[in-house]
Amino acid sequence: MAQDGQIIAMERNLALYPWFKFAQSLMFWQAVWFLYFQNALTPAAAIALYAVYDISVTLCEVPLGVLSDRIGRKRTLIASGLCGAAGAILLALGDSFAVFVIGQVLIGAGAAFASGTDSALLYESLAESGRAEEVEQQETRALQYALWGFAFSAALGGAMALWSFEATFWLAGMAMLVSCTIAVSLTEPSHKISTVVPGTTREALRATMAQSVLRWIFVLVVVMYGFSHLPFVFGQPFIAAALQDVGLSDEAPLVSGGVSAVMMGLSLIASLFAVRLRGKIGLSRILLVAFGMQIALISVLAFTQSWIAIAVLFLRMVPDALSGPFVMGRIQPLLRDDVRATYVSVQNLSGKLVFSVSLLVAAGSASTMAEMPHADIRTILMWYIAAGAVVWLGLALSARSAGVEVPRAY
Repeated sequence: MAQDGQIIAMERNLALYPWFKFAQSLMFWQAVWFLYFQNALTPAAAIALYAVYDISVTLCEVPLGVLSDRIGRKRTLIASGLCGAAGAILLALGDSFAVFVIGQVLIGAGAAFASGTDSALLYESLAESGRAEEVEQQETRALQYALWGFAFSAALGGAMALWSFEATFWLAGMAMLVSCTIAVSLTEPSHKISTVVPGTTREALRATMAQSVLRWIFVLVVVMYGFSHLPFVFGQPFIAAALQDVGLSDEAPLVSGGVSAVMMGLSLIASLFAVRLRGKIGLSRILLVAFGMQIALISVLAFTQSWIAIAVLFLRMVPDALSGPFVMGRIQPLLRDDVRATYVSVQNLSGKLVFSVSLLVAAGSASTMAEMPHADIRTILMWYIAAGAVVWLGLALSARSAGVEVPRAY
């Protein structure tokens, strides 16, 4: 009877989880944060503040992943919501670089609490319900809810920013409190700790990384993180510069919000076909296609300043829709419960660390003018394109030997 009750609780987790992802994705500031920081400070400070966010996640990522594997998923997700709400409120109240830094650190900590823990809770709930084989489908479903949240909050946030940039952060803080409330309603899955491998986290991670497929995916995720976020960082000044050419610079927040909303909508559509496409062309190919799309998008932004190129930003999240659920579906069955969140945290930490360091270098070469010129954007992006092409080729050549593919029935 107790076991039946736990299975019912896990089914309830599966029903609540997409709504948790929806609330977690209501970042109403997502389309205007750079414009907000740029207006309050400088473009270089805006880039540096994004690097502060990534560095704060870097410092917290692995310790909080280990904490999740020790104290449980539910408590960790509650902490994520509280930190995110506090950070958003501070950014709404901020009037100096120091306050913005503290706000970014708290938002970064909130992201670190959730990193790996949310997917771990989903997979463990599926496994305990006897539905572990559904992980890719459930990850895709959760992604779709998240994309709905991103699209809605981007459109509304862009419109709100015409009246008040700060209001977007206030509303995001409220959404994070909602995600915290949902987390309180979740049930902690049973936690299994293996005794086959020595019990320290370092030894368990070393044993995990001995698997070549996990090493291959690790490199892919690290690099794709940066390429996914490049348009997030430079897309807003690019939109502002493009609109200035046609005399619509004052509408940048609204246009930026609209671009983000359409971007999420297209990604949602892509996610509807992603599982079928993955079945037809295979896992390694769909992952390489997703990474190649990221490089192509950055290339367009680098080589043209035309306002028409804004349309290319619509595709920014499509590679995530074509890769994220399948990455998690491939790695989760290979991970032990006691290092599940820790491994994903190490993977995410590495991506954020590499990207944040590159952003700090970029901030040093950025203009101190009121708005970032396209020439600066082009110079920065060209270096990313060259590095991405080299990594893509290496991954393509090593996919078969790494054993990325697994037999699956669709």
